[in-house]
Amino acid sequence: MTGALRAPSMLAALCSATIAAAEIRHEMLDFSDLADWQEDDHPRALSVFVETCPDMTGPDWRALCALAQTGPEARTFFELFFRPVMITDGNPALFTGYFEPELRGALQPDGRFRYPVYRMPPEARETSPWLSRREILTGDVMTGRDLEIAWVDDPVELFFLQIQGSGRIRLPDDRVIRVGYAGANGHGYRSIGVELVRRGIYEPHQASAEVIKNWVRRNPEAGQELLYHNPSYVFFRRIDEVPPDRGPLGAMNRSVTAGRTVAVDPAYVPLGAPVWIEKEGHKPIRRLMVAQDTGSAIKGPQRADIYFGTGADAGRAAGRLRDPGRLVVLMPIQRAYAMLTDMDQ
Repeated sequence: MTGALRAPSMLAALCSATIAAAEIRHEMLDFSDLADWQEDDHPRALSVFVETCPDMTGPDWRALCALAQTGPEARTFFELFFRPVMITDGNPALFTGYFEPELRGALQPDGRFRYPVYRMPPEARETSPWLSRREILTGDVMTGRDLEIAWVDDPVELFFLQIQGSGRIRLPDDRVIRVGYAGANGHGYRSIGVELVRRGIYEPHQASAEVIKNWVRRNPEAGQELLYHNPSYVFFRRIDEVPPDRGPLGAMNRSVTAGRTVAVDPAYVPLGAPVWIEKEGHKPIRRLMVAQDTGSAIKGPQRADIYFGTGADAGRAAGRLRDPGRLVVLMPIQRAYAMLTDMDQ
């Protein structure tokens, strides 16, 4: 769900993959090497692992998933059947955060709710790149086609909903509908935060999501032009099968869990794998999470995005996070040793 807009060019992706492959290192650790491992809530981590492990492939993963579903003692389960493996590529670890935004909206437009959340038109699936953000929002290509899922009251929040890739819309009667990523117009993502830094308006450490939103609102004309700087545009679909009390769907098409789901680069970390997080910086985190999501901005074995939950408080916490640390993947024992053996060859 996360980072749906931030896709690198094909050439950049190929070059980075080539470099990473040459620098990849695997190091087997012991559970005693994991800071505060014994203090974690292992039963909570096990319950999150069980949410998505039935969708994992490989006989070792399937066998461990079946065992996990019998309700074993959680810490013993992880220590007996897994080995911690740290995968590195020479780049420092970076932890960021993401969340599920909640917008105010309505199923019919009025004076307050004027900004449509669109479904994807068929021609956008057939042509890539399709129209740019500016062309979609200033032209009439979307008019009269019944493509609106809902209308919201804030175009800036709608822009950031597209960056997150999913969210909730709270209706005037307090009902909630959920929307998820359905596709994009095929244009490359351009960061408006980077653009504000380039213009000298902010320093890099100042350009948080809240700072950017406030600048756009204070400068409505220049702010609208700034949003057009990003030509990428995301379309949505209604997700009615997920109850409001559950998290949004991640890359494994299962609900993600606040504080226990992490988005990773699946080129290095198998989706569904337990991942030990040691995040430094403000409010350090020592916790066993599960790799249940991805994002096109999440590249490399030591890059991770932690899911913080729904709403404004989660958004503020996620937006402040940009910290170092390390990420350690828990692999089935034979798979872990095979990874080390492959590196020796």
